[in-house]
Amino acid sequence: MITSSPSDPRSSPTGNGRLVLEVCGVSRSYAGRLVLQDASFRLHAGQRLALTGPSGSGKTTLLNCLGGVDRPDSGSIVLHGEALEKLSSDQLARVRRQRVGTVFQFFHLLPTLTAFENVEFPLQLIGVPPDQRRQRVESLLERVNLTARARAFPAQLSGGEMQRVAIARALIHQPDLILADEPTGNLDSANGENILALLHDLTEETHTALVLVTHSLEATRICHRTIRLRDGAVVSETVHS
Repeated sequence: MITSSPSDPRSSPTGNGRLVLEVCGVSRSYAGRLVLQDASFRLHAGQRLALTGPSGSGKTTLLNCLGGVDRPDSGSIVLHGEALEKLSSDQLARVRRQRVGTVFQFFHLLPTLTAFENVEFPLQLIGVPPDQRRQRVESLLERVNLTARARAFPAQLSGGEMQRVAIARALIHQPDLILADEPTGNLDSANGENILALLHDLTEETHTALVLVTHSLEATRICHRTIRLRDGAVVSETVHS
């Protein structure tokens, strides 16, 4: 088991950032098969962590547990002071709406909503007033260089544009944690580089923690640390200079 202690300067970019996520001894089995075992790490505000490993190593299972989509069989996940394993389904839904933003490989935009409406949707779920929603969405779409595409539907957008919409949607409610599952896996190399740069810059600007699941060496380079999994277990941790 690999952990980072609160006094360890590797625990955050500066060594003293606010603790956002604490994972302790998390394990998960499916159909009698152990797919995640005894995973432990900490993540501070503004820190970017890459999860790597071969297919079937437990990366997506761990990501689902971090986002409250799945529950571990044992261990603890504390996000912004709340132990997820102790929350009800309704409470987990609240955490996902308020504390977590997610970026998927295949974008998962709502096809009947425009780019503007897709980004606005998380704010509607948490009851942000219309005027505030409009101001925040317009500002973030400008930041990701999509103002001119605000009224376009997903089918009218390129892959890179859809992923920029997805990143804006993940950040619009100002979450503590961004979970990104192979965000460049469905993009060409040029768009992939642009998306990685955007994730780097936006998490720097907002001081948001990021967990990035990836097979890409290039993607790990935007992260402060890389944890490698194999057969469900953490086998190594690399701290990037």
